[in-house]
Amino acid sequence: MRSASRLVWLACVLLCGCAGFAFSTPRRLDHRLRDARRPDARLAVTWLGHATALVQIDDRFVLTDPLLQDSVGQLSTRLQEPGMAPADLPPLDAVVVSHMHFDHLSLGSLDAIEGRVRRLFIPRGGLVYVPNYAFEVQELGVWSTFEDRGMRVTAVPVKHVGARYGLDSAWMTDTFTGYVVEYHGMTVYFSGDTAYDGARFRATASRFPAIDLALLPIAPIHPRSVMEATHVDPREALQAFVDLGARIMIPVHYDTLVNGFDAPGEARATLEREAKERGLEARVLVVPIGGQAVVVPTRPSPDVGQP
Repeated sequence: MRSASRLVWLACVLLCGCAGFAFSTPRRLDHRLRDARRPDARLAVTWLGHATALVQIDDRFVLTDPLLQDSVGQLSTRLQEPGMAPADLPPLDAVVVSHMHFDHLSLGSLDAIEGRVRRLFIPRGGLVYVPNYAFEVQELGVWSTFEDRGMRVTAVPVKHVGARYGLDSAWMTDTFTGYVVEYHGMTVYFSGDTAYDGARFRATASRFPAIDLALLPIAPIHPRSVMEATHVDPREALQAFVDLGARIMIPVHYDTLVNGFDAPGEARATLEREAKERGLEARVLVVPIGGQAVVVPTRPSPDVGQP
């Protein structure tokens, strides 16, 4: 049964990738951000599309799963262009990659920002797929932490798959992870792709009981019998948000690529409806691709050496 599900999943990926190829040119954004810095904010986020978010924490910038090209694997084309051009990104203190899939570990995107990156974080075992770059590459196993100049990056457990090509699934069994970034008393969670697993989310919450912001995927939704093994839907993403005990959620991983059978706008509309029904709408910030860096309210905190 598990093998059959994987075959169905592979067929879905191929079909959706070919469908995405029909969009030969991504839609151009009316307003594309040129400078994401928010000197008036301690914590701000710019969503660039898919799982790519630029997070400002005081004077530091973190980029998640950079996908800055018009296509993935020369097969699936973006529905709309990235929210920022690579040349407009600020110097990046950390880039975190959650797993090895082409839409998350995008080597072309890393090529484009190589000169702006201080350090790349990848799951343990993923280094085999990363060429030599000018920046440092740091592998992190689950619950491992790396600290640099006061910023701590910790790999945390999620539920996904780590193979890049399919044939490597026999040995790439744990090359996927989420991350928690801590700096100046603020805590940001990024899951990458994940299925729902309450125990793993609650384990993270127990170690990080004051998460200010959770970046969580909300798609693909359909076909649910296949996707539920590796991807949360909007309802499950909200439950993960609750399990994590985070204050604010920003949804990602939707309306950028054709990688499921969802209707356009379905994931966002479902999230907003479910959040309202659960009384969470004030804590869920839906951020448009590009256009602006959205300020995330922070907790009052003692002086922690802010710049």
